[in-house]
Amino acid sequence: MDRQYYLDLAASGLKMPIGTHLVLHEHADHAIIPDDGRRLGGVIEEAARRFRCPMALPLMDLKLEKEALLLARGIAAAEIDSFHFSETPADDWEIPLTRKMNAVCGAIHYIANETDLLPVGMGIGPFSLMTKLISDPITPVYLAGDGATAGDEEEVALLERLLEVSSKTIRLYLNAQIQAGARAIILCEPAANKVYFSPNQLDGSYEVFDRYVMRLNHGIREQLAAADVDLIFHDCGELTDGMVRRFAGLDPAMISLGCSRQLWEDAALVSKSTVLFGNLPTKQFYSDELVSLAKVRELSSQLLERMRDAGHPFILGSECDVLSVPGYEQTIKAKVEEFLKA
Repeated sequence: MDRQYYLDLAASGLKMPIGTHLVLHEHADHAIIPDDGRRLGGVIEEAARRFRCPMALPLMDLKLEKEALLLARGIAAAEIDSFHFSETPADDWEIPLTRKMNAVCGAIHYIANETDLLPVGMGIGPFSLMTKLISDPITPVYLAGDGATAGDEEEVALLERLLEVSSKTIRLYLNAQIQAGARAIILCEPAANKVYFSPNQLDGSYEVFDRYVMRLNHGIREQLAAADVDLIFHDCGELTDGMVRRFAGLDPAMISLGCSRQLWEDAALVSKSTVLFGNLPTKQFYSDELVSLAKVRELSSQLLERMRDAGHPFILGSECDVLSVPGYEQTIKAKVEEFLKA
């Protein structure tokens, strides 16, 4: 797509949440809608119309790829959330799409063919998926950063093998979404952060970060570019400037960052051909003590003013997806509407 599309949205003053989860949970049968492509597409469209956004943003469900990978491995559905590999799988295995994945593709097809909205897909990044597959990803990442290889340490071998499997699973799912009509993909790498990578090690070298995070994400970037599909890169973790620079090197149409970052400072690290998106603390919107309505107004005004001063294309929005929290739905929606009026 023409990159100007996103720059024009930023110039228009667009503000948007990633808010499909909020709208989904207004439906009494919200638990079964994600299994039905057409109904899910209808909810995605409903959210886009509600929040006056020309982009049809899907649910940020980052469990789908792990589910597909493990079901194909023969792991029982009830064990998937808690399952971790303890031995390095030596063989490859076919990974068919799950029912929920097919429903997402059906929703994208609906948006692409029956609405005037931009159909957007969603996926987890390879490093973040890998961290869901082993019980302790921090130790092998540190060992590798300290010079250990797969031949030296079984933990490093397991991590590297599961990165390969994760990348394969993700690329298969993204290709299915592209075939369904996605024109942009939100790729989420929240685990690529200072929790999993030692800042002290990174001060010496980013080699392990480049190898475990950036190499595979560049591969996905090439996959999308070959299909003329735009990348929207999301990472709401605690980041270093070096991480942000590397994410910017993916040349995404948009970068979505969490509220740990000062976007007006990050503007100096990111090309003006990439729109910065975020980064209101929407994870705390359920609580008036943590973030009051007045605080939402204050933060929104501050972000708009600072980003205007920075002269960087910007869309005010949520730091991550805005989740519906039982008992706090109206509080959260009121705060979303408040920043949409900013």
